[in-house]
Amino acid sequence: MKNLTLIIVLGLFTSLSAFASEYEEAMKSQIKKISTIGTDAEAQDVKNGFLRIAQANMTEWLPMYYAALVQTEAGLRFDVDKDAYFEEAQSYLKILQDAGADNSEITALEGYIMMGMVSVDPGSRGPSMSGPTMETFGRAIGQDRSNPRALYLMAQMERGIAQFFGQGPEKACGMFKRSLELFEAEKDKVDENYLLPSWGHQQALQMAESCN
Repeated sequence: MKNLTLIIVLGLFTSLSAFASEYEEAMKSQIKKISTIGTDAEAQDVKNGFLRIAQANMTEWLPMYYAALVQTEAGLRFDVDKDAYFEEAQSYLKILQDAGADNSEITALEGYIMMGMVSVDPGSRGPSMSGPTMETFGRAIGQDRSNPRALYLMAQMERGIAQFFGQGPEKACGMFKRSLELFEAEKDKVDENYLLPSWGHQQALQMAESCN
């Protein structure tokens, strides 16, 4: 009887391990595709791939997070209906939030989407949306002060606000440089779990270099 129980337990463990491995491999493959996106059509293919993974792994937050990220950056990069893209990205985050997912990466991405919406019409949207966007980045930093994306994105927003009011970039530049330290510090964590968000380093580096 003990042998039968052991066989059942080992069988369940093997099945769960195989399932986890399948999820991780699918995510790893899909994340690699993000860097190859060159057109909106490619972005939609990658986004839909993440959505399929999300549907098959309802307890995981990362697939829906990456779907929202891809849609946000497609809205920023391509000649599309930007508001529709940002609203769609928001809807993915809302699914996560309604399911109880709440962490610094999700909050920072929420702010990124809001920043994209401001960029569609800075003159009319900036006065009402800049404050809430900065507050969202501040909340993301409060959730995890080691998150480089939260600080890098806040620095981007700070730079845009400073430019709008004709102010200098000193504050934003200091934030960009601090975010680079955080990107460097997170390398070990990302190496241990390569599925975690690690984007933004190159952009933060370019922004910091532009300050020199």
